[in-house]
Amino acid sequence: MSSRNRLPSRQHDNYRGYRDGPPPPQAVMQRGPRQLPHPHPHPAALEEELEIQHRDMQRIVAENRHVLDENVMLERELTATKDKILRITQSISKLHADNDAEAREYIERGLRLERELHSAEPLREEVGSYRSELQKLTALQQELTTQVQSLTKDLEKLQNENKELSAMKSEIDGMHRELDETRREFEHEKKENKEIFEENKAMKKNLVSVAREIERLRAEQMAANRRARGIGVGPYGMLNGSVDVGYSDSLYGGDPYHTGAWGPYDRRGPPR
Repeated sequence: MSSRNRLPSRQHDNYRGYRDGPPPPQAVMQRGPRQLPHPHPHPAALEEELEIQHRDMQRIVAENRHVLDENVMLERELTATKDKILRITQSISKLHADNDAEAREYIERGLRLERELHSAEPLREEVGSYRSELQKLTALQQELTTQVQSLTKDLEKLQNENKELSAMKSEIDGMHRELDETRREFEHEKKENKEIFEENKAMKKNLVSVAREIERLRAEQMAANRRARGIGVGPYGMLNGSVDVGYSDSLYGGDPYHTGAWGPYDRRGPPR
C-alpha cells in the first residue's frame, strides 16, 4: 500500500510522445500560408512512431492495471474498515450497556451502604462507650500503679518483720517486673491501637492477682502476729480466725470479674 494516494510515476517522452523532440517546424501549425507535409513520410519514422505509440499503449495498460489493483485494494480496505467500524459500534453499545449495568450496581451498592450505615449507628454508640471505658481503664491503671508501689513498700516492711517472706518478696518483685513489662506493652499497644482491650483485661487480672496474693500473705502474717499477741482485730479489717481480706470494693468496682469494667464481657470467672 505504499503507492496508495499516489499516482504512479510516468516517464513521459517529449512533446506528444516524440522521443527526439517536437516535429520539424514545417509540421507545426503556423500562421501564414499553410505548408503541406511531405506526401510520403519515411518508413523508418513511421516505424519509430508506431513503436512509440505501442510503448505508450503498454504503459497506459500497465497504469490501468495498477489503478485497478489499487481500486481492488481500496475496496478491500474499505470493507475491512466498515467491518471494523461495525465492530467498534457494537463494542460501544456493549460498553454503554456495561456502564449502565455498572452504574446501577454502584447505585445499589451505595443504597446498601447507606442502609448499613444507618444500621451501624448502635455500633458507633458502642464504640463511644468503649472509648469512655478505655479512659476509665487508663485512670484505673494509674491508680493501680500507685497502689502497687504502696504495696511494694508494705512488702518491704513485712520482710523486716519476717524472714520467711524473703522468698515471697523475690516473687513479688518478679510480679512487679512483669507488671512493668505489661505496662510497657500496654503503652506500646495503646500507641499502635491494637488489641488494647485484651491487654487491659490481662493487666487488670494480673494486678488483681498480685493484690490478692499480697493481701493473702499479709493476712497470714497478721494472723501469725495475732496468734503471737493474742486475739484482736488486725489493722486491715480482718476478723479473728479468718483469712478473708477486707479489701475495698471501690478499688476494683466490687467483684472485679463480673461488676467491673470488663464484667459484662468476662464469662470465664475469676482465675483458678
